Amino acid sequence: MKIVIYIFLLFSCNLTQKITANQFNMTAEKLLGNSNYQSICYGGYRGNTRSIEPTLDQIKEDLVILHALNFKFIRTYNVHLKQTENVLKAIRLLQAENPNFEMYLFLGAWIDCKNAWTESAPIHNQESERNQVEIKEAVRLANAYPDIVKVISVGNEAMVKWATSYYVEPEIILKWVNYLQDLKKAKNLPKDLWITSSDNFASWGGGDASYHTTNLVNLYKSVDYISIHTYPMHDTHYNPVFWGIRDGEMEFTKDQKIQKLIERSVDYAKNQYFQVQKYMKSIGVNKPIHIGETGWASQSNELYGDLGSQATDEFKAASYYRLMKNWTDSNSISMFYFEAFDENWKDAKNPNGSENHFGLFTLEGNAKYLFWDEVDKVTFKGLSRDGKQITKTYKGNFELLFEEVKIPKKLLN
Repeated sequence: MKIVIYIFLLFSCNLTQKITANQFNMTAEKLLGNSNYQSICYGGYRGNTRSIEPTLDQIKEDLVILHALNFKFIRTYNVHLKQTENVLKAIRLLQAENPNFEMYLFLGAWIDCKNAWTESAPIHNQESERNQVEIKEAVRLANAYPDIVKVISVGNEAMVKWATSYYVEPEIILKWVNYLQDLKKAKNLPKDLWITSSDNFASWGGGDASYHTTNLVNLYKSVDYISIHTYPMHDTHYNPVFWGIRDGEMEFTKDQKIQKLIERSVDYAKNQYFQVQKYMKSIGVNKPIHIGETGWASQSNELYGDLGSQATDEFKAASYYRLMKNWTDSNSISMFYFEAFDENWKDAKNPNGSENHFGLFTLEGNAKYLFWDEVDKVTFKGLSRDGKQITKTYKGNFELLFEEVKIPKKLLN
């Protein structure tokens, strides 16, 4: 018996050492495009303001739920709040409790322009004094958690010109990307840490030619890979060339019509990806391109809801996720899906606004339609969110869910 116990302990010790070594040896290059490490965007905020931060225990709960679904590459957005470091602490604690728990971070450093979010006019070719503080903290966290932090993104939709209250010109992003790359060369950041900027496809040259600048070309040359955002759901209102029923589809069943709608939506996202790729090749650059954000809200009382393009419901959201996942997995593209859980601080004055409903789970932790089958498979056995068991939305009543799904009235040629 003593021999058996000794062998078991020796095996457990070796397993722990192996897992730990794997975590240090895992790099962004190995993670990105690896379907064994599904990726997702995470905030975890429960309140209607970010001043109410999720506790360490709440974050641990969330990460265990995501890990059960094979989400092992998590994206965060800024480092000036406690949430990001608490995510890192939570991962460390979960690894200590279970050597098989493996999770990595795509760390976002928020960047904006001078006078952003103030009553003064934003100055887009000058930067906020906060940017330096944000970058310094991102560097500190990357060095403190080198086994977990594998990517730093300089800015989030920081260059796209519709972000009128805060966008910066590309030279500001380029400045900080070069700064981080120089730290790597000087061995003041992990050598395998990858640096990027995560932005709308148009900001990466995949849209309007006004974005095609010398500084953008230099940014392409400086980053380790390109992280693009694509949101067909938003364009069901802003550019609905793909959103509607074709004449030949009028006799289709409701679910067949929706399938065609979502197939065209995914084709629309693919086209934006390929337009970025085309521009990149036109400037003589060849680097990986991954999707830093895409998603589909399940509810909206605005432009995308029943009184607008009728795009938002759990059925369409699930269809979009599945088709995008099939395409990205089969083409070795990481897709940081937006987002893990609903968060209601994003549109606090309008609880039914779409920005509050991009999660794959509700605020209470109910699994939306996409993951109903995971509830049936008891994937979430023993797991909960804020003390509530993971159950299905609509109490699992598909007829009730599907009754609320609308078909857009617009006809396409």
